[in-house]
Amino acid sequence: MESTRAKIMIRVFAVVTLVFLYVPLVIVVLYAFNDSAGQAWPIEQYTTKWFSAAWNNEQVREALPNSLEVAAIATLLALVLGSAAAFAVHRFQFFGRGAVSFLLVLPIALNTTINSFQIPFGVLTIIIGHATFCIVVVYNNVLARLRRTPTSLIEASMDLGADGWQTFRYVTFPAIRTAIVAGALLAFALSFDEIVVTNFTAGSTLTIPKFIYNNIARPRDRPVVNVVAVVVILLMVIPVYIAQRMAGGGDVTATAAKAEAAEV
Repeated sequence: MESTRAKIMIRVFAVVTLVFLYVPLVIVVLYAFNDSAGQAWPIEQYTTKWFSAAWNNEQVREALPNSLEVAAIATLLALVLGSAAAFAVHRFQFFGRGAVSFLLVLPIALNTTINSFQIPFGVLTIIIGHATFCIVVVYNNVLARLRRTPTSLIEASMDLGADGWQTFRYVTFPAIRTAIVAGALLAFALSFDEIVVTNFTAGSTLTIPKFIYNNIARPRDRPVVNVVAVVVILLMVIPVYIAQRMAGGGDVTATAAKAEAAEV
């Protein structure tokens, strides 16, 4: 009886949490199609005119390329550095190995660090700031997949005469490629939507999150802000959904099953 009540309570709390998280997003999406510039409820008439207004907005046109550039470069840096760190921790024994994960997730005083090197705030400093937390996303994804990859596959490849590069190309990379792509998608989504680190590192450079942050309190600009927010939501939800689907590790399980069947 208590177990049944506990399950019901858990489901109720889960539903309440989902409603709390997603109803505001749904309202923002609806207001993006509101014909009126005011935020009155219920919405009397729907329109798509604010989408063209957002596209023709000079600040949006300035912010969008900056956000895409920052997210793309930060993701690329995160892929290289995060994957390298994951391989180093997984494959090698060295002093301080156990502290690598801790060091990667430590909060970094980016503003002070950048000022100490006298780097002018702009796209470069935003990229540096975003890459620091995107590395963690890629690192965690790749390391988790490496730990789930059967070591017997790598040992078999080496026993059959493959060198390190061939083993990586034909065994290791196929086993972790979905984790790499998933990490990249998550990193891109997080970078594109980031506002806290951006505020500390952007200076006068405008990005999409900064545009939303700067204009959300202005009633006249709120319809355009709603449209831009819808685009951000899509650019967040789609990569995260694809990453979640790819991060299951089904390719590793299938490869391991084939290896075990071959041994039998």
